[in-house]
Amino acid sequence: MKMTINNLLFCICLHLILQWPLAVFCQSDVGVYEEVINSETSILTNRILLDEDYFVWTAFGSNPASFIHTMGGYIIRDGDKFQVKLEFNSIIDKDSVKVLTGSMTFKGNIMIISIDKWKTINLSKVVSQKQELEGKFLMAGRVTDQGESRRRLDVPRKTMKILINNYFQWIAFNTETFEFSGTGGGKYIADKGGAYVENIDFFSKNSARVGAKLPFSYQLKGDDWFHQGKSSAGDPLHEIWTKRKN
Repeated sequence: MKMTINNLLFCICLHLILQWPLAVFCQSDVGVYEEVINSETSILTNRILLDEDYFVWTAFGSNPASFIHTMGGYIIRDGDKFQVKLEFNSIIDKDSVKVLTGSMTFKGNIMIISIDKWKTINLSKVVSQKQELEGKFLMAGRVTDQGESRRRLDVPRKTMKILINNYFQWIAFNTETFEFSGTGGGKYIADKGGAYVENIDFFSKNSARVGAKLPFSYQLKGDDWFHQGKSSAGDPLHEIWTKRKN
C-alpha cells in the first residue's frame, strides 16, 4: 500500500511518542510539597520543590532554626518510579548518595515518595500563587561601576536559584566534585512593578539569618534577571542571573 504524507507523519509522531521517556510530570504535579513534624524540642520541615524536570529536597528545623540537608538534580519518571541524578548533596560525606531512586505517587494534594533503602515521606502540596519570576536561573555575573562582569555558565561550579510559585532556593555546588558550598531559601513575592522580596526560612551558613526579610528590585531582559539590593549580611549587590538551559 502506498504511504501518503499524512500516514507518514502519523507514523513518525507515533514513533516519537512511544520512544519519548516518561520524564515529564503532569503540570498539576509541579509545585512545592511539605511535611512538618512537631516535637517537644523543635519543628522539622521536609520541603520538596518540583518542576517539570528538576527535584530539590531540603530538610530544616525551626524553633530553633537549623539546616539539616539539601539534595537535588534532574529527575526522570517512569510511571510511579523515579530516578534523580543528583547534582548536589550536602551530606554526601555521610551517605555517599549520588542517585536517588524510588517511587512517587500523587493522591490529590498529597505526594507519597518512597526512596529506596531509606525512607517514605508523605508531603502535602503547599497552596501558593504563581509569581512573576519562575524557573531555574544560574548566577551569570554582576553589575559594577565598570559595567557588566559576566561569568562562564558551562563550568562545573554553579550557583543556581530555583523559583516555583512563591518559594525559592539557591544552591552553590560543583557538578564534578560534588562540593557543596551553601544554600538558602524560603518564600518570595515578585510583582510586575519590579519589586522582589525574600523571606528566609533556612540558611546553611548562618541560621541566625532565618526570619530576615530582604527587599530587592528586579528587571527581566530576555533570559537575564537583574537583581539589585542588599545581601543578608547587608552588603550591596547587583547580580545577573540567567535562565538555565541544561
